Order: sequence, then C-alpha cells, then structure tokens
Amino acid sequence: MSELKYNQIVDKLNTEFASEGRRLVFWYDDNGYFADDVDAMPLQNAKIWHLTPTNQFRTKILLEREDPQSNYLIYAPFPKPPVEQNHLEDTILYSKQFHADPISLLCSDLGIGAEGKAVLQKYAKVVGEQTRKQRFCDYKLAAYTADAVETALLCTVCKCRTAQFEDALREILLADTPDANPKLDELAKYKLDEVFWKHCETELGFAVPAPNVDKLKISLFVTSLAHSVKVIPDAWQPFAAAKPGSVLAFMDGMMNNVNYGDAFDAMAAAVQETLHAKAALAKLPHDLLTDCECLPCVDDLLTGWMTERLQAEDVTAALNGENIPELCQRRAKTHFGRKLAVQYAMLESAWHIVSAAHYRAPADYEHVWTQYYREDYKIDAQYRAFYTAYDKLDEPAAYDKLQGLVENIYNTEYLAKIIPAWNTDFPQEAGMGRMALQRNFFSECVAGNKERTVVIISDAMRYEVGAELAALLAEDPKSTVQLTPRLGVLPSYTRLGMAALLPHTRMEMTPEYQVLIDDMPCENLAQRQAVLQKRVPQSGCIQFDDLKAMKKDDLRAVFTGKQVVYIYHNQIDARGDKPNTEDEVFAACREAVEEIAAMIRRIAGSANTLHFIVTADHGFLYKRHALAESDKIPNTAPKTAFVNRRFIVDADPIAQPGVASLPMATVLNTKTNTLTVSYPTAANVFKVAGGGENYVHGGSSPQEMIVPVLDVRMEKGRMETTTVQLTLVSILKKITNLITALDFMQNEPISDTVRETTFRVYFVGEDNERISNENIVVADKRGETAAERMFRLRFSFKNQKYDNKKPYYLVAYDDKNSVEVLRRQVVMDIAMADDFGFGF
Repeated sequence: MSELKYNQIVDKLNTEFASEGRRLVFWYDDNGYFADDVDAMPLQNAKIWHLTPTNQFRTKILLEREDPQSNYLIYAPFPKPPVEQNHLEDTILYSKQFHADPISLLCSDLGIGAEGKAVLQKYAKVVGEQTRKQRFCDYKLAAYTADAVETALLCTVCKCRTAQFEDALREILLADTPDANPKLDELAKYKLDEVFWKHCETELGFAVPAPNVDKLKISLFVTSLAHSVKVIPDAWQPFAAAKPGSVLAFMDGMMNNVNYGDAFDAMAAAVQETLHAKAALAKLPHDLLTDCECLPCVDDLLTGWMTERLQAEDVTAALNGENIPELCQRRAKTHFGRKLAVQYAMLESAWHIVSAAHYRAPADYEHVWTQYYREDYKIDAQYRAFYTAYDKLDEPAAYDKLQGLVENIYNTEYLAKIIPAWNTDFPQEAGMGRMALQRNFFSECVAGNKERTVVIISDAMRYEVGAELAALLAEDPKSTVQLTPRLGVLPSYTRLGMAALLPHTRMEMTPEYQVLIDDMPCENLAQRQAVLQKRVPQSGCIQFDDLKAMKKDDLRAVFTGKQVVYIYHNQIDARGDKPNTEDEVFAACREAVEEIAAMIRRIAGSANTLHFIVTADHGFLYKRHALAESDKIPNTAPKTAFVNRRFIVDADPIAQPGVASLPMATVLNTKTNTLTVSYPTAANVFKVAGGGENYVHGGSSPQEMIVPVLDVRMEKGRMETTTVQLTLVSILKKITNLITALDFMQNEPISDTVRETTFRVYFVGEDNERISNENIVVADKRGETAAERMFRLRFSFKNQKYDNKKPYYLVAYDDKNSVEVLRRQVVMDIAMADDFGFGF
C-alpha cells in the first residue's frame, strides 16, 4: 500500500471521528487489502474492531450493550453481506460506511454523491493518473450531477482550463486535421467519445447518423447560416442543429476570440468549400446576406453586388435600408469584413465619386471658391481615398471597370466642369481683395502673436489634405483646430508660394524668373531664415526631417528663445514631382498628415510650445490615367520663357485656345513687374518634354490654388476626457423568446473630449456563465442626434431550461480594458426552451 493512500485513509478516518457525538464507521474492504495495516493505523478517539462472518451477534452486543459510548472503526476484510444475511444492517443505517478505493476516496474528498460516483466508476481510468485527477479536482464543480461529471471528464482529457462543454468542443475542433484528431482519439481511449457525441446532441442539438467532426463543423456553420440568412438550401437542412441558440453563442465566442480567430477562419474556409457555399448563397437575394458573418464568401458576394451597382451608377441602391456607404462601414467591422476593409473603403469612396456623376459647378469664380472649401474638396478627398485603397488591393484587376468609371467621372464630370468655372472670371486685382490671400499670410496670421508660433509649411498639401489633418488633430483632447482657406499665388509653384508665406512688403519676380522678397533671395533654407530674421530677430527656419531626427534636448534647443519658427516639410511634393514615384503621392499625403500631427504633439510636449500654424505653398492636381494628346496644349512660348506643364511666365501672354493670362503685377501686388503668367483654363497641360504628367501644379484650379491654413492651439496639462458609454434603450424586464432584439444608444457623439471604444454585449446567468451569443459594438459614431447613434443587437440564447425564479443579467464590457460597464437583471421566462421557436 502506498504511503500516500495510507495517510489519506488515516486522515479521512480521523476527520470522521473528530466530529461531535458517537461515531460508528463500517469499513467493508472487499478484498481484505488493508487487513495487515488496519491495527497499526493511528486513529484518534476511536477503537478498532474486527468483524468476521461469525461474530456479527457478538459485535452487536459490544456496540449496543457493552460499550455504547466509544467510537469504533468496524473493519471487515470481506464484501458487505446482503441485507437478509446481515444482522448489523439496522446498526449500519444509523452509522456511516467507509470506502477506501480511489474513486470512493475522491468522491469523499469532493462531496460527490451516488449519481456522480457512478459516472466516475465507469470512467475510472481518467482520474487514475495523478495529473488528470488533479485537473478534475481543480474544476471545483458547483454540483456533481452525472452530466456535470461527464463534462468535467471530457474537459479533463482535452486539457481544458474550465469544465465547460464549449471548451471541450473547441479543443476537439482545434485538434482536427485531415488525417486524425488526437483529442477525439484520446477520448476514445477512455471510451468517452460516445459521451462527447451525446453531449453534442444534448447541448447543441447536433444529432446525425454516424457523427464525426466534419459533420459537426458543417452543422455549426449551417446552423449559424440558418439563423442569419433565414433561407438555406434543402440539402443543408439535415445539418441544422436543433438548438441554434447554443450553437450561435459558441460560434460567436470562437470567432471573436483573438486566440481562436485563425482556427475559426480555417474551419470556415473548409466548410465553405465542402458546401460550395458561395455558389449556393449567390442564388439568394442579397438582402438576406447582410447580417451573415460566419463565412468569408458572404463579404465577397456583398462587395460584388456593390461593385455591380456602382458600375451601373446606381447610387440609390440599398439592402435592408442601408445604402452602400452605410453597408461598407458596418461590414468592415465584422469578423471577415475586416479582412476586406480595403475593398470596403474603396467601394465607399467610389460611391461618393459616382454620386458626383452629375456634378454642376457654380456659375462664377466666387461661388466656386465658397462651394469648394465648404463641400467640393470632399470629392478630391474621396478620389484620393479611392486610390489609397485601390493601390493596396492584391488583385486590382477585378475592379478595372469600376476604376475606369471613377476616373472618367472625376475627370470629365468634375474636373472638366469645376476648373473652367473657376477660370471663367478668375479675379483680377479687385476680386482678390474679397478673400484671404496667401501673400498676406504673415501679416494676418503670424505677426502680432504674443506667444511663440511654429509655422509648419508642407509642400503641396492641398486643401483636402489639410482638412484631413485638421480632423485628426481635433481628435486630440488637448488641441483646438480652426481650418480656413487662402488663395495661393499664380503660378502655384514652390518658389513663389514659399516666398508668399514669408514676411514682406514687396515681392518681385525678376526677368530671369528669380523670386525676391524685399530685394532678398529666398530660394533655400538659409535665405528664407535671413528674410524671416530681418522681420523677427528671434526666429529660425529648419527642415522637418532634421527636426524629426533630433533627440529631445536638441529639439527643445531649436525653440528656446524663439518667437517664430518656420518648419519646412516636404513629403508630398518630393514623391509627386518624380516621374517614378508620382503615383505614390496619395500615400504620401496620408503619411504627411500622420507625421505632422505627431510632430505637433512632440513639440508641444517637449518644447513648451502651444501655438502652431500649418499651411502649404501650393496644392496639386493628380489624375491616374495617362494623358491623351488632346489633353496637351502646344507650347508656343519662346525659349527664354519660364515653362512648366501648368503655366508659362514670359513678357507676353500665350495666345492659344484654352489658355488665359494674368499680369504678374496683379499676383504680386506691385506696379513694376512686367511679366505675364499664362495658364490652361481647364485641367490640360502644356506640352513639355519629359515624364511626370499625372501629378502637376503651378496652374489655376481650386486644387492647386486654395491652400489650407490650420490654426492649432494645444492645451497645457491634460484635458479631462471620458470614454463613450452605452445605454440600453429598450424596456427590458423579461426575456420570453430564444431570439430577442434590443436597441442600444451611444450616449453622446465622439469628440475631442469623448473617446470611442468597443463593447462586448451578452447575457449571463447568476454564476456569470454566458447564455447568449456575443455582440460587438464599435461605438465611434459622431452623429449629433440620438437616432444617428442607435444600435439594434440580436441575441440568441442557449437552448436550455431557465429558472424564472433565478436572476439573469444583460452585461456589457468595455473591450479595451475588460471593465464591466452595464449590468441589467432580467427574468428568463421561456416556455419549452429546448424546442420552442426555432423552425428552419
């Protein structure tokens, strides 16, 4: 006998005899295994009496007449006799029996009754090994019913962390390979495989002839599809489980768990192929697919439908009341939709471009100016967003027709209308006085500021990119941002635009086309700093890239003692101006936005600087398609002229159809300049040798000449912010159906002081065990009205019996920190939960 078992028996007996009152303990040792050891057991407060087949009467006299006060261990080295042959049966009834076999000891330790003990005896080998036994004990079941013990044994063999059937089921699915399933094989070794399939039937309603893991996988997905799609092919019907609520809760838990997402995806792909699901679901109306999240082909079908609708220029198309942008935004947050986020972003932007197919430009320049900075710039932003996503596609050829449509609408319906309208009566000197001008930037935006001002000039940051930067900065609770437009100079190119942003009383362009500020050159960093310091001695100029590479102390030193600092940023123009990288200009725009925002935060935090102004020297035009010869204007300028694709500067104007001219004296606000700038009145370019025709600037268009000015003020210290909250709108006291829809509301719009978050919402029992599927809510809505911030969530409950006397709860957790933010008690009053309300 092992020392461990011997000591365990002694401890058990002494614990029993330590109780108050007299204790008689009968120990029938069937095989007499402990006969040689029992007398040596150091029992406390008890005597040992050996029972034999012939001393039953003598034992009865001892226990009831001669010594009715002492505690006794009555040891019998044989099986307990039948009742009719056992003269001590009545004594045993008011005494206690002790069993020393491993299962009995385990049941005694854990308080397992006859029902659970019978299951353990049947599968004794599972707990016969110490590691498995300890794992079983560690589960600490609330009740050791037969079902609970069977589940715990399944989980013990599968090495689950908890004794939940869902855990064992997940382990079986994760272990499955085309050739074998080691977990299921392990269950079979202990004859628990039949128990597993029995629990699949009782817990999930999965009951098919000759069950196997492949059929189980099919059933899980078919059941999920039947719930969300409502109509499934007849051939799939036999696989629909009878308890969809439990299936949905399991599937959502696996799909949304970061630890199991990849395995879920692999399983979904295999089942999808087996069922030929894409072909089958393609026959259904697309309205039925919008809530389905369990198969990747659903998003393929939805993106395909959207693409067809957009190619047909059907911007009114909708599914279940959601138009294409709304559907894109919602589906991009779903499990498989996140993998097609690029496609959804591209389709959403394409919708906005296609919506501009019948664009009408205002009749005069001033209305073009106003409409552009208020609304029309968004078309340029969507065009950029379209190509930003399109360029990330692995197989863009699938969207060739849509890309062609977007390109055609942007060029022939939008640019071909807005630029001529802009140039119809492009302002002469009098007209320029009615709007904010770039040449007045320093005097109106920088001069007179009492606090240190940092001016960041991003080469070629056009207005729509500035608007994106303003939106990003506004998300910082420590910043306030004001975006305004300014009319840039013409020609809209770097040398002149950079000069216009410096302090000056007079700008000139010499006959050699050199730009001077108050007779000072200003082409490079040193020259610009000299101009700036002439007006503001405590000032400086620095390249953005040099600043970015500096350590904290060096960065702080740049700003110490300065009143004004100009930072020159060149991300966009540097990429766009090179023929081999001009198609990267849109990616450069996003990178520029991100790194400028990061630099502002860094300077504010490290250099005690709170006031920033972000602007640009000029914007740009970009069209993806190759220019046709008809888009090029013959260059008739003399060889001495300053020629660019979008402008020509010379003493005389260019006399060509589609070309307008403006005296440089008007642009520079001087009476002495004799040069003239000529420019196309549409999106055309002058015919110039060399590549680089898609990205251009220098001409007269809103995209080139309207530059953003962002006035950014950072707050000292930390502004108090809160995380958005989720509010239950529906009246909820009782759940009466296994499928229930509830309305929730994001309590306030996202702002600079209200942060977005993600919530996980589901129902639990009083022991916090999940009883429904899990809904994920991305609370990022900025709508001002409550209706714009509403969510409708569907809950499917496990098919099990619910006690309407016990408490159940609706709970919501903030996913970022796993903090419970909502708990609402409900009554579960569902009649016939195992069968009710789930016809397929």
